[in-house]
Order: sequence, then C-alpha cells, then structure tokens
Amino acid sequence: MRRWWILAIAVAAQAAVTSLAYGLPFLLPQLRAALGLSLTEGGTLVVVPVLGVLVALIAWGAAADRFGERIVMAIGMAGTGLAGLGAAAASGVVGLGAWLVVTGIFSASISSASGRAVLGWFEASERGLAMGIRQTCTPIGVGFAALVLPPAAQAWGYRWALVIPAALCLVLAVVVALWLMDPPRATARRVEETRSPYRTITLWRVHTASALLVAPQFISSTFALTYLVAEHGWSPVTAGAVLAVVQLFGAAGRIGAGVWSDRVGSRMRPMRIIALAVAAALAVWAFGGSTWVAVVGLVAVMIISVTDNGLAFTATAELAGPFWAGRALGIQNTGQNLMAFAIAPVFAAVVTAVDWPLALALTAALPLIAAVVTPVQRLVSTR
Repeated sequence: MRRWWILAIAVAAQAAVTSLAYGLPFLLPQLRAALGLSLTEGGTLVVVPVLGVLVALIAWGAAADRFGERIVMAIGMAGTGLAGLGAAAASGVVGLGAWLVVTGIFSASISSASGRAVLGWFEASERGLAMGIRQTCTPIGVGFAALVLPPAAQAWGYRWALVIPAALCLVLAVVVALWLMDPPRATARRVEETRSPYRTITLWRVHTASALLVAPQFISSTFALTYLVAEHGWSPVTAGAVLAVVQLFGAAGRIGAGVWSDRVGSRMRPMRIIALAVAAALAVWAFGGSTWVAVVGLVAVMIISVTDNGLAFTATAELAGPFWAGRALGIQNTGQNLMAFAIAPVFAAVVTAVDWPLALALTAALPLIAAVVTPVQRLVSTR
C-alpha cells in the first residue's frame, strides 16, 4: 500500500509544477494582449520556464541520487511556488521572463526525483503501469491549467491566474516534506553496477527518439488554444474546457501504454508504434483544413503524442540501473525539454511564414525519424 501512496504524492507534485511551468500557453491570448506581443514573441515567453529546466535537470538528478528524493522534491516544490508568486508580481516582459526561468529551475527537481522515487518502490513487472500512472501528471497538470487559467485570466488578469498554480505548489511542498518516503537504497554487488550506462549507444537512442516525439506533443499543447481561437473561431474559455477533457484521455493513454509494455515485455516496441500513429494524426490535422477533421487530428495528436513518455522514462531508468537512474532521468528530461524549448518559437515562425498545413506536415517527419531511431528490444528488467 505504501508504494501506491508514494505514487499518488509523486503524481500530485509533478502535476502541480506542470500546471505552472507548462500551463502558460493557456494564458497566451491574455499575455499577448497585456504585453503587446506577437505570436512568435508570445510563443517564446510561454516556454521560457523550459530554459530553467534545461539548466538544472541533470544537477537535480545527481542530487536525488546522492541525497534522496524527499529533500530534493520538497526544496523544488517550495522554490517553484515562490518563483511563481514572483512571476505574478513582476512588471514587464523581462522581469516576468526572469522569474519564469527561476520557476523552471526549481520545477526541474520534480521530474528526476519523483520518477526515481516511483521506480524505486515498484518491481519490474509493475513498473510500466506505475510509470504510466506517474506520467499522467503532465496531462493532469496541463488539463488543470487549461480548465482554470483561461477563465481566471479573463476574470482577474494573467497575474492572479499565475497565483493559483503557485499556491498549489506551496501546499504540496508541505505534503512532500511530511509524507513522501525515499525508496530503499540498493547496495552494489559488482563494480559494473556503478559504471556509466552510456558506454553503449542504446540509452542515447532512447533519449533521441523521445526528444523527437516531444515536438508534436509540445506543438499541440502550446498552440492548440491559439489555433482553435484563431482558425476555428472558438472562445478561449470553451477551447480551454475542451482541451482539459482531452488531457484526461491523454492521461488514460499513458496508463494504457504502460500496461501494454508490461504485457509485451518491451518498452520500445509500443513506443515505435506510437511514433507512427503520431505522424498519421499530424497528417490528418495538417490536411483537415478549416473543418472538424482538422480538430479531430489535433485532438488525436494531443492524446497519442503523450503516451510514449512513460515508456521512455521507464526504459531509461531500467537501462541506467539504481546508481545512475537520477542522472539518466535528468539527461532524458534535458533532451525532451531542449526540444520543447526550441520547437515552440521555431514552429510559430514557420506557421507565420507558410501557414498551418505545411508547418504541420513538416512536423510529421520528426515522429517518423523517431520510429527509426527507437531501439526495439526487450528493456524490462533492470540491471
């Protein structure tokens, strides 16, 4: 029972920081109006927390390996919440952006440490399911942001909207500090267990494929609300409510993918199939025009593109082993967030230059490459 309680705390903590660090796209219309930003400028601002995440991920992972998960997560949650309050109080684009970077730096601690905690409490036969549940934190956090932030911003402005997830992070910092328990620490039986898992190319291939698959995930989550408002005439509140429901299906998809990987004895075979499905969904979105077909394609991309994350995280930790899991998860997250940080402004610039259909069609090449790079083999048992 204890391991499920730890899993619940990990999901809640990651969902809270996700709603702040990755929920900003749902404030994009209000931010553009209040600060006078273009689509490219606004798209860049809402991914600024990712810059902070990139700077800090590997260091936080190493800290979790050395000092344990609870202390790292408690510090990270508190820092994320306080930085979010700083962002809400900041004046001007530069001040807001600086506080958002700090938000990202502290939020990075949760990704590596919470994943390490969950994997430490579950055996290999349940690990796909457990990490699938843990990975629901992203769609839950994004769904919370989609449901809450647009109406809050319309009613009180984007500043007070930022206060909501920041306060949630502070509350959960207390929960983590009081009730999260570090998993039992393994003792090395052979010196080989402590050596770097990066002596072979397999982990690098997992990281590369996973990073490529972040592109459609982040494009759809960053620009979905703006796309539905600008291209289909939806109101921001309606679009946010629909997208919040879509996130629930994405969360269910992550759990299903984890169970699938446990059943077939492979994390990577399902991941390759998911990559091909994402490419097909992008094609539907691209060529659906201004009809409901495009909306169906968008929804399919948002659901399917998030289902691989748990598979890649689980495979990364299993390949790395208990003595490198924190650092390996930090590297895994770094690759994903590097893609997330780069893809939003680049895609916004491409959409501005060539419009949505061609930009989305070009994006479909990335999951196709990911399908080729994915190292399909049995990656279930840890070292």
